[in-house]
This record gives sequence, C-alpha cells and structure tokens, in this order.
Amino acid sequence: MMVLRGFVTGVRRQDRGMSGRWARLLATTALGGLCFAGTAVAEVPAAGTAVSANDAAAGHGQATSRAFDIPAQPLAGALTEFSRQSGLQVTMDSAVALGRTSTAIHGSMSPSAALSRLLGGTGIAWQMIDGRTVSLTRAAPGQALALDPVRVEGQGGTPARGDLGNPPPAYAGGQVAAGARVGMLGNRDIMNTPFAVTSYTAELMENQEARTLAAILENDPSVRFTTSGGHAYENFQIRGFEVDAGDVALNGLYGMAPDGHVPTEFLERAELLKGPTALLSGMAPGGGVGGAVNLVPKRAGDAPVTSVTVDYTSDSQVGTHVDVGRRFGTDDRFGVRINGAFRDGDSGLDGQSKERDLGALALDYRGENLRLSFDGFAMRESFDGGSPMMVNFDSSVKVVPKAPDASNNSFRGIWAHQENLGGIARAEYDVTGSLTAYGALGAHDYDFDGFLNSTHALNTTATGAFQARTTSQKGYTHSRTGEAGLRGRFETGPVNHEAVISANWLRTWSGMRFNRSRFIPSNIYNPVTPILAPMPADPLRTSASTLAGVAVADTLSALDDRVALTVGVRQQSVNSKSFNSDTGAETSSYDKSEPSPSVGLVVKPFDAPLSIYGNYIEGLTKGSQVTDTDAANYGHVFAPFRTRQQEIGVKWELGHVTNTLSVFQILQPGLSSNRATHLYTQSAQRNRGIEWTVAGQIVQGVRVLGGATYLDSELRNNADPGLNGKTPYGVPDWQVNAGVEWDTPFATGLTLEGRVVYTGRQYANSADTMTLPEWSRFDLGARYVLPVRGNKVTLRGYVTNLLDSSDYTGAFNDNFATLNTPRTFMLSTTVDF
Repeated sequence: MMVLRGFVTGVRRQDRGMSGRWARLLATTALGGLCFAGTAVAEVPAAGTAVSANDAAAGHGQATSRAFDIPAQPLAGALTEFSRQSGLQVTMDSAVALGRTSTAIHGSMSPSAALSRLLGGTGIAWQMIDGRTVSLTRAAPGQALALDPVRVEGQGGTPARGDLGNPPPAYAGGQVAAGARVGMLGNRDIMNTPFAVTSYTAELMENQEARTLAAILENDPSVRFTTSGGHAYENFQIRGFEVDAGDVALNGLYGMAPDGHVPTEFLERAELLKGPTALLSGMAPGGGVGGAVNLVPKRAGDAPVTSVTVDYTSDSQVGTHVDVGRRFGTDDRFGVRINGAFRDGDSGLDGQSKERDLGALALDYRGENLRLSFDGFAMRESFDGGSPMMVNFDSSVKVVPKAPDASNNSFRGIWAHQENLGGIARAEYDVTGSLTAYGALGAHDYDFDGFLNSTHALNTTATGAFQARTTSQKGYTHSRTGEAGLRGRFETGPVNHEAVISANWLRTWSGMRFNRSRFIPSNIYNPVTPILAPMPADPLRTSASTLAGVAVADTLSALDDRVALTVGVRQQSVNSKSFNSDTGAETSSYDKSEPSPSVGLVVKPFDAPLSIYGNYIEGLTKGSQVTDTDAANYGHVFAPFRTRQQEIGVKWELGHVTNTLSVFQILQPGLSSNRATHLYTQSAQRNRGIEWTVAGQIVQGVRVLGGATYLDSELRNNADPGLNGKTPYGVPDWQVNAGVEWDTPFATGLTLEGRVVYTGRQYANSADTMTLPEWSRFDLGARYVLPVRGNKVTLRGYVTNLLDSSDYTGAFNDNFATLNTPRTFMLSTTVDF
C-alpha cells in the first residue's frame, strides 16, 4: 500500500493541471486490483517466517506434485508448455529439440518425473542446474551447436491456455519473441499461427533507444507513418491501410493505450499482427483494418530487477528511467513492477522543446488455479515553441517542390498538453484441468489542449509559398472496456480442440472544441511566426459510441499437430451518436450489427521447422451516413463496411533465423461521391502484396531483423469514373527495412549495429498527378556492456537519419505530404543493480 500511495502522490502533480479526478480513478482501479488479489493474502508468510532456498528448490524440483496436461507434439513446443506448467526454466541449444517429438503426459506428478516422461525416447538428457533451472543436452556428445542458449521461462505453473504470466519466450537473438498474443486465441507460437505476426521485445527497444511506439515499428517493412516525424500523434499504415494511434491495444484491450506518443519504458513487448482482426480482437475504435498492435506491459519476473537509465537526445533533451521489479510471498506468488521516466529539453526541430513524464505500476498474483494482474499508468506530455508541418500542395503544382529542411519550424509559438491516465485489471481461473475462465475491466481518460492538429502548410506553390493558420483545441476522450470468456481444450477421437468463447465491449465518449486564426502568407523554406488562435471554451460531449461483440472460435488439430484448422465468427454491433458541440443536442445516431467469419489453416508437412499457412479474415469499419444536404441520397446510412483479406504464406527456420513469406489481398470498402449526380455510393481500395520478414541469429554474434514488402494498390468502383484503376495516395510500391547487429570479436562486450529504411515512390494525390520521390534513411548504433563493481553497465549510442536528409516520407490525406525528422543523436547509460 505504501508503494501505491507513493505512486498516486506522484501522478497528482498540479503544475500542469493533473486533476484529482484522474488520480482518484487510478487509485480506485489499483485498489480494485489489490482487492482482487486479496483472496490470496493469507498465503503470504507472516513477518519473521523464512522460506529457505532449499525449500524453494524442493518445491520446484523433486518434492511437489503438479497437474500436467501436455499432448504429444514437436518437442520445442512441449518444452515450452512444460516450462509454463512446472514453473521451471529450461535452457538448451535450440538445435537439441529439432526434429524430435515428445511423449504425452497427463496427471499429477513431480516436475522431474514429468520431464523424464516427456523426453522418453528422444535421446535427450537433463540435469538440474539450480532449484529453478534445467539444462538439456543430447545424450550423444558433440552434437549441440555452439550458439547462444535459448531460455524458455516458466511463470509459476501457468497453463498453456492462460495468458497471464505466460509470455512466449524470446527468439534467438532476443530482438523478437517466438510467439505473440493472437487476440481471443491467446498466446500462440509464430509457427503455429495462421497469420503474419511479429513481436518486438523490450531488449530491442532498449538497444535501439526506441522511446516511442513509432521507433519500434520502424523495424517492420509492412509499416509506414502518416504523420510527420515529431508530430503530437503517431498515426501509421499497415499493408497500405491507415491505422490511427487510437487503434492500438494495451494488454489485449482497445481504447486503453496512451494516446499521443506511446512510451516504451513500461513495455515488455509490442506485438504487430498484420491484416484485419475483427474475429480476433473485435472492431477497432478508429476502424483500422491494415493490422493491429498490442502492447504488453512489463511484469515482475522470477529474477529481481533494479535498473536506472540516464539518457540524452539531441538537441538537448535529458531523461531518466527507473525500473524496479520484485516477487515475494509463498512461491513468489505476488509481483510488483514499477517504471518511472522523465524527459525534458529541446528537440531537433528549431525552437521546439518537449517534456514527458510517465509512471507505471504492474501488480500480479499467480496461484495454483487463480492468476490476477493490474496495470496502471499516468503520463503527461507537452511541447512548446512549435511543431512540424504537413504540406498541402496547391492545384497549380504539377511537380512536387523540394522538401524543406527537416528541422524547419513552420509554426513557431504553438504549444500543446496531453495527459493520459489508465488502468486494466485482469483475472484467469482454471475451472478444471482443461478449462480456463478469464475476464478484464479497463478505464482510460485522455485530456488535451493546445495546438495539436492542423499544422498544415495549405495551398503550397512551386516556390514553397503557403497560407498559414493555427487551430487551437481543447478536448477529451474517455473509454471504459471489458471482456470475458472461456478457453478450453478437449478431444474428439483423433482431433484435438482448443476452443474459445469471448465477449467484449468498449464504450467511448469524447468532446472537442476548436478556434482558428486568420491566414497569413508564409513559406516552407523560410517560415514566419503564425498568429495564434484563442483557446476555446471547455468542450461539451460531441460523440459517444459503444462497440460490443460475441465471438466463438475453435482450433482443430490432428496428426501430431501437423495440421491445424482455426474457424470462428464474431457478431459485432456498433452504436454511435453525435452531438452539437455548442448545445450538446444529439445530431445523428447509428446502430448496426454485422457478423464477421474467419478461417485459418497451418500445415507442417515435414519434420523440419516449416509451416504453410493461409487465412481468410475480415475487418469491420463503421458504415458512413450521408450528411451532404445536396446529395441525392442524403441521410442514407450504410451498413458496417466489411474488409476482406485472403492470405497464403510459408514460415520456416534456417538455423536460428525465422522467415515469413506471404502473398495477400485486402479489399476495403469506402464511400465516394459523383460530382455530377451528387450520389454517394460504396467504393473500394484493393491492395495486393508480397511480404517477407526475417529475424534471428545468422551465426553466433550476428543478428538480422527486417524484410521487404511490395504493394500493388488500386481504387475500384469509385463514383468518380476517372479515379477507377488509380493508385491511392500514400501507398508506396516498395518498402524495405534491413537491420544488422554484430558482437565484435576484437572487443568483448562491444556490439555494432546498423539499419537501412527504404520507401519507394508513391502518389501524393488520388488522381496520380503528383509523385513523392523514393527515399532512404541510414541509422547507426553501438553499445558496450561492462561490469562495474559487480553491476552490469550498458553504454549505448544511436543515431537516426545519419546523412541528415530531408524528405517527403508519405501522405496522410489526399494531396497532403508528411516530412521526416532531422538527424537525431541518442546516448544512454544503464546500470543494472
């Protein structure tokens, strides 16, 4: 309780208006999480009661029986499940399990007996290293490869069907994980998932000094950004379709992630699932269909964590990050993880300064059958002195003018404040050995004021002249969410089933008012200081929506899991209302429901680690209502738009490198109008693509991460016949990311790394009359790990946009181009105590 009280006191700083209501919300949610855990308080030893290391070792090793339920399967997957169900760590060279199949084990037994049965007939020997760690080797000497060991971590006996305390292990090289949360299906190994997914680890975030979500996703060839670098929001596109910052999920729930810039200091994983996800996660609040991002917060692990980082970012930003994690109680059942970060100073944009502070608290309890968690955060972010711009081209422009210097500040003097406060409580309970019930509740409040949006250089001519105005805003978005479900495993003859029933809902209400200044002339190459619009009055509610859905899915597997078929359907409802911003009166409403089916298939035809997969899955977006009073079909309400994806691909491992190669097509409906008839009709955008991603360790000490995406996109069934067959704005033909890390042999502890990001040409408008040129960016980094007085010290340096190029990087709207960030230097020192 002392920790919680200190945390709440910290978030109630009043110098920037952090309201007592927010602090009370976090405190209330945190207390709810603690009360949730109160069912097991009696299990904590009383003061003065000691639990010896030998007792702990006995509990995990020989003496204590546990319930095991692990079917026969490829050995690597069986060992992962053994680790999760036993609570032991398993270390091995990854080649040890290659091509081997486990023996099924069912029933109550000691972990040692279970492991002996599991490895029966495989030719693999095991030995206990300590009370929590088991080492596996081939019985025949000399067959294990001399590569970095792969560690599979267990979390207090969590069954494989559970999500809490059950993260997939890191893959070879540590930059990505071997699996990810696949919505309602739970955590899945990448090779067993009929979708393209990448899970980036905290290790990658730390080593690349990635301080926001955008910096993490810059490693992926399917992702590009639709806001200028350094903007107040980080919006992006996946597979050529827009995904707003508000469509990012936290701990599996939409509407809960911090808005603006998502901080990385409290994250363990950032999971990217490519393609529509209506069945898996429900409808995204912003309607994004290109993919989904789920953020996994840090939790206390078996090993204590005490880490302090001090960092510097050019021009003169200085920051500090403290990370502390502990487990305590009988069998370490209770866990606490606290992350705090602060950063302040001048950015790389001329005259701009930024400030951000974060407090995050994670609590968890892991019992024999019950698992509980709470994740809370409070974040404030502000900027002063200006903002980057998006460039809107005048109709007279035929050739895009040269991009301005990336450090140019076209809106000097503007400012903004953003505040986020949120919390999520989760619970899982094993009803039987094969059935788990789960549920979650979450709340998130986001408030903002200032000049966050509309930093547009309007009607820019060939000489760079444009019309400048500012837009002041004051508003909020508040969200409440919940989900509940059952996840179980059973058999029908030779077929195994992993079935899920899930229900979720998300209620959001928001309000916003704005004022605009008059226009003044300026120039993108030599901008003038604009006029600041006066701040608006406090906002009334302007919109409210409720997204609710019920879904069922089943994964049927046979032939020792060589064939796995996933089928499911979700019934999604959308209820939304709009209100007048001045009077609060309701102006329109929308209430529709739509089913969304999905099917996925994974086939493993060989003993080698290779999976052939395919899927059909849909995405849902709220249907539009025609509000144009001059339209021939004014007032018509369209049903929810159903985006459809077909994908086929192959995943394979070469040594310790995982590859995914896929071919996909996504058809997204939309709305368009005919200027002559004033009739609004349903149109579509069709994206076809080939995508390759790669991650892992080529040889000992050399790691790769990246890939390439080729996109062929066109407009279809547009009400304007002249646009049919055109390429949509902002969709490049090629996207390539290539990153390499090298542990140098000449200096122990020194690692060098580099990354190249390439984006091919793309159109700036739907008419395809203006082309944004291709661009490339080069990043370099180094880190050095050394012991100092028994503590691990890591020195890191990273520079993005090494050549300090200035480019148009994409388009966020028809005829609006975005800009990159200038060269940025980052330095940090981390001490692990």
